[in-house]
Order: sequence, then C-alpha cells, then structure tokens
Amino acid sequence: MTSRSFEDGQSIPARFTCDGPNVNPPLDIVGLPEGTVTLTIIMDDPDAPVGTWDHWVEYDIEAGSGEFTIPAAAGQIGIEGLNSWNLPGYGGPCPPEGEEHRYFFTVYALNDHLDLPPEIDSAGVRTVMEGKVIAEVVLMGRYAR
Repeated sequence: MTSRSFEDGQSIPARFTCDGPNVNPPLDIVGLPEGTVTLTIIMDDPDAPVGTWDHWVEYDIEAGSGEFTIPAAAGQIGIEGLNSWNLPGYGGPCPPEGEEHRYFFTVYALNDHLDLPPEIDSAGVRTVMEGKVIAEVVLMGRYAR
C-alpha cells in the first residue's frame, strides 16, 4: 500500500489533518490476494494521550480484484464505523501542540462481508473480522502541530 501524498514513515500533509480540509489521503493497494471479497480500513494513533485513538473505521468495501484505490476525500466507500470521536467517517490527525504522533493506516483483505450495522467501533469490527482476514498491509505517517 502506498499513498501519492506521503511516503511510509514520513509527514502527512496538513490537508489530510484537522489543520486542513480534514479529508483522507489517497491510498493505492496492489496485489490483493486471491479470494479477497471486501476490505476494511482502520486508521489509528497509538501515541494519543488517552491510549490508541481511532481516526477512521470503514468496512465492507467491495474490493474487486488485484488493485484498489481509495481516492483523496473519498467519502463513504463502504460502511462507516465510528472513530474515537464517536463519529462516522474519517477524522484526520490532530495531535496536541508540540507533539508528533504516528498514524497507522491498516487495510485488511477479507474473504467475506462483515455484515455489521453501521456505526460500530473498531473493537466490534476487529472481533467480527477474526477468521476472515486473508492479509493486511500498513502505511504509517507522522504529523506534528
């Protein structure tokens, strides 16, 4: 998985954060394994003062075959789960002033649909994903204010 907007381990541009339009960065996923039916995205920040903070939870994204691109400012591409603000959809990096945090975009390739109700949190999604994950890939970006 790559992004046209930042390299793995590098800074996430402000336009994808609370200091900008707060839209998701584009993500390109290649080499989806055979048998992939859906994708799940969970973006989290393990450096948050209160513990891991979920910024984006989306599941039952129809995968197609081979490659998948999530465009910038994608909006709803699957079923939106709740982030740690208790809101559906993407909420970009927004660390406390003077701190740099790491943000992990993890995409899971699943062999089935999750068939969950909308607006479930990442813990619920992770529980139901057990036994359905074929592969996962991670892209990490950093952001400081």
